[in-house]
Amino acid sequence: MERVLERCAALDVHKAQVTAWVRVPDGRGGREDLRARYSTMAADLLALRDWLGGLGVTHVAMESSGVYWKPVYYVLEDDFELLLVNAQHVKNLPGRKTDMKDAEWLCQLLECGLLRASFVPPREFRELRDLTRYRKSLISERQREANRLHKLLEDAGVKLSCVATNVLGMSGRAMLEALISGTRDPEVLAELAQGKLRKKIPQLKQALDGRFSAHHAMMLGHILAHMDYLEEAIDRLTAEIEERIAPFAGKGERLDTIPGVGELTAQVILAELGEDMTRFATHRHAASWVKLCPGNHESAGKRRSGRTGKGNTHLRTALVEAAQAAAHTKDTYLRAQYEQIKRRHGHNKAIVAVAHSILVAAYYILRDDVPYQDLGADYFTRRSDPERATRRLIAQLERLGHKVTLESLPKAA
Repeated sequence: MERVLERCAALDVHKAQVTAWVRVPDGRGGREDLRARYSTMAADLLALRDWLGGLGVTHVAMESSGVYWKPVYYVLEDDFELLLVNAQHVKNLPGRKTDMKDAEWLCQLLECGLLRASFVPPREFRELRDLTRYRKSLISERQREANRLHKLLEDAGVKLSCVATNVLGMSGRAMLEALISGTRDPEVLAELAQGKLRKKIPQLKQALDGRFSAHHAMMLGHILAHMDYLEEAIDRLTAEIEERIAPFAGKGERLDTIPGVGELTAQVILAELGEDMTRFATHRHAASWVKLCPGNHESAGKRRSGRTGKGNTHLRTALVEAAQAAAHTKDTYLRAQYEQIKRRHGHNKAIVAVAHSILVAAYYILRDDVPYQDLGADYFTRRSDPERATRRLIAQLERLGHKVTLESLPKAA
């Protein structure tokens, strides 16, 4: 294989140890292989950086092994051209599995220019990712606590959720606090209702007449305290995210113009994709990175599967949630696209298709700094062949036993 790099290195990274293999010119027209092992402690990683720098290494490759690559990458990123590669793309031959052999094989591939680097965002976007991902985890945990609360009330025979739309609203929270403090009288509890819920006081009296005990009160107190803590933590994280994202606020506002995309989702899209779209050659490359495009598995002329595969799960989840919201909007292209695909392929494929469209729109919004432009709810109608649509509709009516006579309407002046 043709050599394209003169001085390169590969690292096999583990939790406590880094194995390095370096290939450099030997001064006699040949190649020299050097190898070393370092621990992953900060001082040893700095020594690794100095050793590679002293050898004149320009390019360093490593596999994306869990989270263990991160401290190594962060120490080396300012001094070398780093390539973080997918371990599935660089598997060695069977029977050649040692740390040193892995590093040697990776170095040979790097030397010949056969490695494809994974996308690692700049430092400010890596930190923004950490914040948005952690906020998502806390939001999910808050929902799990809400589910535990509903299960606890069911166990106590309190059917508050059957009457109140939001058990954790102002009225529901007041009733729950009263239950914790020892109030058990359904009439007293029902009188805590506020606003429109007061119209349902008779139903509330029945719903609150359960077997709520001291055990349930203790459990409910812990659940509500945990939910309050999570709410405060989410608010603090959101404030920090808004501060970090302020320099890119204009891009976030333009992303917010996409139907189904709210402020939080726009923040996630910006954190995961970044602001610089030049790292993706086209919107198709961005969709492939997120794995929001059909898979490609063909053999013997037959297509075996079109499954989308696994990509950036954080961004994919946000886009699918946005697609769910867009499918319920009115008079939008995304709603029309959802209905068009759902009729033929079902809900799941339609949602993935809408999520793909949202990603494509986000790509061009971030690349060109333009707001979202909706194609219109009648987009598919305008694209369809009127004669073909007429024949299809006539055939449907005839199958239902109707005789169809067509009469053209006069054209508008």
